[in-house]
Amino acid sequence: MKLIVIGHGMVGHKFLETLFAEAKQDAHFHVTVLCEEPRPAYDRVHLSSFFSGTTADQLSLVAPGFFEQHAGQVDLKLNAQAVAVDRDAKTVTLADGAVLSYDKLVFATGSYPFVPPVPGKERDDIFVYRTIEDLEKMTECGARSKSGVVVGGGLLGLECAKALRDMHLDTHVVEFAPRLMAVQVDDLGGRVLRRKIEELGVNVHTQKNTLQIVAGESATHRMEFADGSFLEADMIVFSAGIRPRDELAKAAGLVLGPRGGIAIDDACLASDPHIYAIGECASWGGQTFGLVAPGYEMARIVARALIGQEAAFAGADMSTKLKLMGVDVASIGDAHGNTPGSRSFQFTDERKQVYKKIVVSDCGKKLLGAVLIGDAAEYGSLLQMMLNDMELPESPEFLILPQLEGGARPALGVDALPASAQVCSCNAVTKGTIADAVAGGACDIGAIKSCTNAGTSCGGCVPLVTQIMKSEMAKAGMAVNNHLCEHFPYSRQELHHLIRVGGIKSFSELLHKHGTGLGCDICKPVAANILASTWNDFVLKPQHASLQDSNDYFLGNIQKDGTYSVVPRMPGGEVTPDGLIAVGAVAKKYGLYTKITGGQRVDLFGARVDQLPAIWEELIAAGFESGHAYGKSLRTVKSCVGSTWCRYGVGDSVGFAIALENRYKGLRAPHKIKFGVSGCTRECAEAQGKDVGLIATEKGWNLYVCGNGGMKPRHAELIASDLDEATVVKLVDRFLMFYVRTADRLQRTSTWRENLEGGLDYLKQVVVDDKLGIAAELEADMQRVVDTYADEWKNAVEDPAVRQRFRSFVNTEGTDDNVVFMAERGQIRPATIEERRRTIPIAVA
Repeated sequence: MKLIVIGHGMVGHKFLETLFAEAKQDAHFHVTVLCEEPRPAYDRVHLSSFFSGTTADQLSLVAPGFFEQHAGQVDLKLNAQAVAVDRDAKTVTLADGAVLSYDKLVFATGSYPFVPPVPGKERDDIFVYRTIEDLEKMTECGARSKSGVVVGGGLLGLECAKALRDMHLDTHVVEFAPRLMAVQVDDLGGRVLRRKIEELGVNVHTQKNTLQIVAGESATHRMEFADGSFLEADMIVFSAGIRPRDELAKAAGLVLGPRGGIAIDDACLASDPHIYAIGECASWGGQTFGLVAPGYEMARIVARALIGQEAAFAGADMSTKLKLMGVDVASIGDAHGNTPGSRSFQFTDERKQVYKKIVVSDCGKKLLGAVLIGDAAEYGSLLQMMLNDMELPESPEFLILPQLEGGARPALGVDALPASAQVCSCNAVTKGTIADAVAGGACDIGAIKSCTNAGTSCGGCVPLVTQIMKSEMAKAGMAVNNHLCEHFPYSRQELHHLIRVGGIKSFSELLHKHGTGLGCDICKPVAANILASTWNDFVLKPQHASLQDSNDYFLGNIQKDGTYSVVPRMPGGEVTPDGLIAVGAVAKKYGLYTKITGGQRVDLFGARVDQLPAIWEELIAAGFESGHAYGKSLRTVKSCVGSTWCRYGVGDSVGFAIALENRYKGLRAPHKIKFGVSGCTRECAEAQGKDVGLIATEKGWNLYVCGNGGMKPRHAELIASDLDEATVVKLVDRFLMFYVRTADRLQRTSTWRENLEGGLDYLKQVVVDDKLGIAAELEADMQRVVDTYADEWKNAVEDPAVRQRFRSFVNTEGTDDNVVFMAERGQIRPATIEERRRTIPIAVA
């Protein structure tokens, strides 16, 4: 059989892969693939990564040796444009005059970018965002430009805006609709999304109708809008949607869909029984599909039809989850609630810029759709609930509301999914397929990908695939691999045990006894953290220094411009007037930016690395020490003024907060830790949002644990009540050391608690009731940390070898000229790339 495939994009190549993977050995196919571009199929889903260094070869979707393996069966013609199809003669004519005959023809021509008929759109330095060649031209233009505009605020438009920001251009998005991503999100979601995008430095202009593009005065182009306003920029990129490439089919007399695209039936056949259409060029039921998953499904259906297998296209779920410019955006099913009788539940947190909505059926039992902006953690569960028509919990609103104290958010366990549940929509992989792969011996995510293709396209399903794999392994009695990395076949908890029991004092010793290779950027910081929490050695000792990440290595948080923050500890938020004067004097002397933080401290920003030791010395002389703002350790103990000043206070929250901060200030942990101490139940210190929280009552202190703010807020849970201060310290010692021993790498106490088998009851039994008989041991471990505490700043400035590290350059005493500041509100801030280009800096550190 002679096949011709017009187009070799993602969908065209999926057709080839499926055809040769499923055809019998004696199947006789000769496929001619006509590719207009100069290179074979590549990944358009991740096209924007080209701007961050991903090469065209790395984007390629063609497995090494694919065409060589099928030599004689596949003829790939690059730079080959089909210009005519003669259905009667069953031939395709190319631009070079060649005429090819076919038995079956497959249109996989995809789509082209829509450019509105705006006068001036043909000017130089105006582009579309579609191919690698387009991106190469944009890169060249970006190198000589200062500003750029993307016309279109949809998925591709925001991806393109990220590309312009990556080129350090002053970036604008112009959208005709009243909100960004109008197809996927509603008005409230669009408002939150806009605010988040604007905070990332992109200027958003909605409800703008461009009348014409002319020469600009301060830039290359001027876009003039119908409302009388205008916008000038050096580069313009149209990303205002796509249109199906159906012109060749139309000229051949094939029936088109009502909105364009080659009309197809359920078998993906066009109006000619010898011609198929797949992907974005096809119109099924009057609808075209702009996502890769439906195109892949069409490709599989046609490939199977050609080898004699029956299959039918039944439409596609258009749910999608993306991270646009670092912002989570997800849309599921009927996101706008268009289904008659549907009802919605919405949650908006404008402070954290999170918006979530679910749409449910009239009976409240079925999920119809959802919108998630800013936090899409529930996407996988909600999508499966919708796709598999699963019954919702009694109170479905708790699927998106923050977790309440003492309660667990309703969740979908992987065991609840039917075997038919489609886990990977790009490659049509079900839960049952993954289970079969595990039963066949695929016991790591790489093996699962290889034998099922799950997670090999957009990658969004990998977390769910991993959960299913581990669940199936556990059911089969297999050992579930929890290895930290390739160098250590142990979990963090097991490594902690090995270090503690074996008395191991260095990474080299740990590697020699229990690991292989040289280590990596996963195991080195973890080992450093465990060594610090177990033996409390100075983290910059020679045997430990090379293990640290950049923040711990320089004992300060590195900022966006390459400078560092200096955060002196102020236990409980208390500081004397002399202390404030000393901090102010240091900030003034070194020209640092100062800010009062939510943790009740004064942070100093803008210190060069070579200035750090001198700044620390002056702060140490004034009685301050490191606030550990850079470490996986205790950060702050927030307090109210308590009974000392407040007329409502029943406990000395400040005094107790200071005592607790001074006790635990040297503890290294799997993640950062924050405390809160409130002097009464009015809760001014927000103790119930902290890893450890204390609230005073008339009967004593109530102890709360495992709360946190951040992207996924979680209320702390009450673990013990009516405690005196000595008992509080004893229980906190146990709680923290149990967490340090058993948590995974970079796991917050909140996540650790949610994954703890037995939940809060088990945690109470261990910490309060000493069920495991290790309470005295945990308390002794903590006391050793307390007794061996030493200020890291002081150690650093007093050790000449350590101090020598704090230089901008190894081979010169010079400073970094790239550190440039601008004045703002009477202080400094880092200069933007654009400001560096067009102004003379007012301050150089």
